[in-house]
Amino acid sequence: MPALKWQVNGRCGQEKVSLHGEAEAQNQLHVLCDLPADTVLGDVRAELPIAMKDSERVFLNGYQTWTYCPEYTKQDRIRGMHGIPQFMINKFAFDRYSDYHFVPYPDQKGLLHGVSWCCFRDGETYRLIASLDEDPGYTLFLYDANRGILHLKRDCDGVKAQGGFHALDLFFAEGGEQEVYDAWFAAMGIHPLTAKKLYGYSSWYNRYQNITEAAILQDLKGCQTIFEPGDLFQIDDGWEPFVGDWLEPDPKKFPDGMKAAADAIHKAGFQAGLWLAPFVAEEKSALYREHPGWFLKINGKPWKDGCNWSGFYSLDLDHPEVTAYLKKVFARVYDEWGFDLVKLDFLYGAAPFGNEQESRARRMRRAMEFLRKLSGNHPILGCGVPVMPAFGLVEYCRISCDVSLDWDDRLPMRFLHRERNSTKHAIGNMLSRRALNGRAYLSDPDVFFLRTENCRLTKEQKMMLAKTGALLGDVWLTSDDPSSYTEEMKQEYHALRRLTNAQNIHASQENGHWVIHYTLDGSPEEFRLQ
Repeated sequence: MPALKWQVNGRCGQEKVSLHGEAEAQNQLHVLCDLPADTVLGDVRAELPIAMKDSERVFLNGYQTWTYCPEYTKQDRIRGMHGIPQFMINKFAFDRYSDYHFVPYPDQKGLLHGVSWCCFRDGETYRLIASLDEDPGYTLFLYDANRGILHLKRDCDGVKAQGGFHALDLFFAEGGEQEVYDAWFAAMGIHPLTAKKLYGYSSWYNRYQNITEAAILQDLKGCQTIFEPGDLFQIDDGWEPFVGDWLEPDPKKFPDGMKAAADAIHKAGFQAGLWLAPFVAEEKSALYREHPGWFLKINGKPWKDGCNWSGFYSLDLDHPEVTAYLKKVFARVYDEWGFDLVKLDFLYGAAPFGNEQESRARRMRRAMEFLRKLSGNHPILGCGVPVMPAFGLVEYCRISCDVSLDWDDRLPMRFLHRERNSTKHAIGNMLSRRALNGRAYLSDPDVFFLRTENCRLTKEQKMMLAKTGALLGDVWLTSDDPSSYTEEMKQEYHALRRLTNAQNIHASQENGHWVIHYTLDGSPEEFRLQ
């Protein structure tokens, strides 16, 4: 691989600071700069010539777990917010779900970008270029396929460096898929926290926020007809009065409280899971009304993270009363109510910005370390989180956007951000991020469906979703009420669950279509995605 050219620009007091150089891109590359104390970093970038054949594809990881990021051709583009009127972006904060507010989206053919790692694939040969440490700042990759140049940038503008600064920490490998990704994770020293696959149920995609104690108990009864002891029964969003108010459930929905719900789940023989979004609160919440000083302020205003619920805002991780509140929440969920696992969602809200003391990426990693400490040995299912800061800190993690009840969501929604709901996009990310499973954590490809009611997916689409998730992920949940299953559906469920035991799994493209090869009970099999 050719030499990488790098430069670091900043300011120390009134003096400009500028360093530059070249380095050979072999195996590992660490560009450590000796800067004057209190240097405020500015532009930190590098470039590397990399030609891409017409037959090649390139994967550039999307910012957070929901971000759609397939393999791209040389002629592809990433649209971003283009085409959405600015007044709608401002009103609904569409640009807050990902990196739109701090990374430019040129919307031009052949200009592609990603975060933390990228990988060029020519048939079965992979060229991986990846960050080894994001604490100094996210490593942003912009590939100009037209000129054959990979631009790299540290997202560290405004951070105050104290002496030695890691401008770049990169890993390079070329070879087979397993070879390059195994080597990268070995170089980082990251291993999954568990080898235990997760099976079970989530309430979200059938009932959404319209859950009640009675509905949950109904679904629990149905789950007992098909699930196995130790599977997960997860109560998703809707149990709380408003997002951010976690200390008590909605009394109208759960009059007997959350301990009674967890006890019922345990009595049925299942693990009890509960959904939380710990770093955000919606506008209608008591938390937002009663504690305005707890929220992250940007230019004097609370930072709005998106338009879900009544609009929601970032809590300030550095406010001592915020951390005290979250400690109380997690103690109640685990110690008083008795839940075994938490699904933690919308985690990107912890770190929309960095500051002089730490980069945006370091703040996100610190937030994940805080959640790990709060949860102790209780498993975490992470969701809506920037990808690399979660490595090695959660047992399970989403790798895709939310699935939709049809193939690609309603037509107006298709013009929104890369993080929108889409079954089509979810399957795409299962394929493109398959290397994370069993290395960074056990991957959650989101739920599958077998039901016919309240679901517009075709039979073929439901099978594609279920089989791809069973083969490429290790979290395998449904949002169906199994009491509605026919005998045929029950047989389908058991056959699909058996598929999660497949070994020697390998995905490749043949004639433009993905094929997943595997062995099951010693016999070679394949699944072709159309």
